[in-house]
Amino acid sequence: MGTLRWLPLALAAPALVQAAQFATLDEAAKRAFPEATAWRDQLVQATADDIKALAALGGATPRTSTWRALVALKGEQVLGVIVADAVVGKFELIDYAVAVGSDGHVRSIEVLNYRESHGYEIKLPAWRKQFVGKDARAPLRIGDDIANISGATLSCTHVTDGVRHIVALLERLHASGRL
Repeated sequence: MGTLRWLPLALAAPALVQAAQFATLDEAAKRAFPEATAWRDQLVQATADDIKALAALGGATPRTSTWRALVALKGEQVLGVIVADAVVGKFELIDYAVAVGSDGHVRSIEVLNYRESHGYEIKLPAWRKQFVGKDARAPLRIGDDIANISGATLSCTHVTDGVRHIVALLERLHASGRL
């Protein structure tokens, strides 16, 4: 019988996943649009041409062509929309939401669910605040106008790519009268 060798615990044990739900889309919507008096649930649908245009912006191609959104209303006035999306961090999905005002500028980014063992720092307000006020004309790229977090490079990059795609899609839909 061969010699039994022991692996250091760090090598033998799998990385711990820090899965956590931080918010629901409804909670994120209320924080993004506190002045809203009503909400309209809506599906945001991208055409094949929309997906092609989003892919041309770089980053991973969107995982879906349909997203759940809540339209924020104050009486009959549309204040904006918050869209739920999911991107792969390193291995697992990161659910997040992008709130965009009727002026096309980002109001907030919220991490809804995080399942990775590393990179959870993207939920910190200081990192998410970098997106506020940006619109489809902003680069929305790590290293350009969005800072990276050491140890969370993939999470930062993929969420940033996702935000860039959602903001661009909302602008396309608004310009074409589809939203």
